[in-house]
Amino acid sequence: MADTPSDIALARHRRDAADLRAEFQALPADEPVHLIKPTSNLWRPRRRRGIGLDVRRFDRVLTVDPHARVAEVEGMATYETIADATLAQQSLPPLVLDCKTITLGGAVVGTGAESSSFRAGLPHDCVTEMEILTGDGRLVTATADNEHAALFHAFPHSYGCLGYALRLRIDLQPAQQLVRLRHVRLESADEWVAALLKIVETREFDGSTVDFVDGTYFGSDEVTLSLGTFTNTAPYLSDYTGQRVYYHAVRSHTEDFLSTRDYLWRWDTDLYWTSKAFGLENRVVRWLWPQRYRNAETFRRLQMRARQSGYLDRALTAVGRPVEWVLQDADLPAETVPEFLRFFDREIGISPVWLCPFIMRRPATLYPIEPGRLFVSVGFWAPVRRRSGQSPDHHNRLIERKITELGGRKPLYSTAHYPEEEFWELYGGDTFRTLKATYDPSGRFPDLYDKCVRGR
Repeated sequence: MADTPSDIALARHRRDAADLRAEFQALPADEPVHLIKPTSNLWRPRRRRGIGLDVRRFDRVLTVDPHARVAEVEGMATYETIADATLAQQSLPPLVLDCKTITLGGAVVGTGAESSSFRAGLPHDCVTEMEILTGDGRLVTATADNEHAALFHAFPHSYGCLGYALRLRIDLQPAQQLVRLRHVRLESADEWVAALLKIVETREFDGSTVDFVDGTYFGSDEVTLSLGTFTNTAPYLSDYTGQRVYYHAVRSHTEDFLSTRDYLWRWDTDLYWTSKAFGLENRVVRWLWPQRYRNAETFRRLQMRARQSGYLDRALTAVGRPVEWVLQDADLPAETVPEFLRFFDREIGISPVWLCPFIMRRPATLYPIEPGRLFVSVGFWAPVRRRSGQSPDHHNRLIERKITELGGRKPLYSTAHYPEEEFWELYGGDTFRTLKATYDPSGRFPDLYDKCVRGR
């Protein structure tokens, strides 16, 4: 009997994984190791140390079984690649993050929420098995209940400090080809949270099923609840990959229709609203800007280059307008969001702000958020003017302290400013140290605090 395409893909993966393991073991044992890969979705400057390990070939969807509702995916496969492969089989992962170039492996070790997260959880919640290259040179298969269960549960939010996922088995769900959107304008954050609680309880709004939920905070009297529902029919289809900007439609439309693929990447074209920093809300600039460079990865790269060079910061400081980069998410218990936004308006002053509800389904020991409890990821990304006498991390530390006060946690994809003792209290210090000693005793991969706070 001839091998199936899935058999061939899995066999190729096994050869590649064995080769990578041999390459890793051949590297000098006293040198730290980092990944060589084509994209990143980190928003913190980092001084790379040690030797690079090339994992770019691990970018494939190996198998898709829409009947069993499972897929085998390599760690460097992007969500765009995964979504295209699974939508062709009328299915999707329960959660697809909002930027095309985020990889599944990166999402699992970094966490993140999207508009299906109120029912589907975070990226690790759909993963049932991971093949992990550990710092001591092993290839281990980790599941929720095998001998590597502790590693499986600590892998979310470990940021590559415990190992690299080369293959992941994920659940799938049925998917239709279109999404109907409703944008409901509410007059306060309290009203937004009250409406959200009812939706989470009933999975309905105004008598219609809700498959996706997120929101946009424009100000204390304008908060939008955006609700998506899978559908097979649409009177028209909108397109936000060209001249039109999605977040403007959130304010101006009450109803909209998108293909499912365009819905998944509705925020990618303009990286929410951050493209306006590059003039792309000017129609002439937008028309002249090549469409292939109008995406989240381009804007992230441009902004990171500006920050790493320091030219922009020095120029603004020279003219008396020093800034602090506040590019963060705050994962907060839903009931505390109104208080956080009042604090945020008073002390920070960035708008718009993204609001994305989620319920984590499975524990993540390095990101100790209570499973089954409704949280909201609050996202804000802009420079804030720093006043005379304020420290370089003044606003970020205010935010970190408020998140802790309200019982939340901060994802570490961007800069973090915690003192070391406080950091380890928040992010599973004892668990991390135990697993580090088990799977990376020589410290080939970075320490979590060094990587996420010190930027090493």
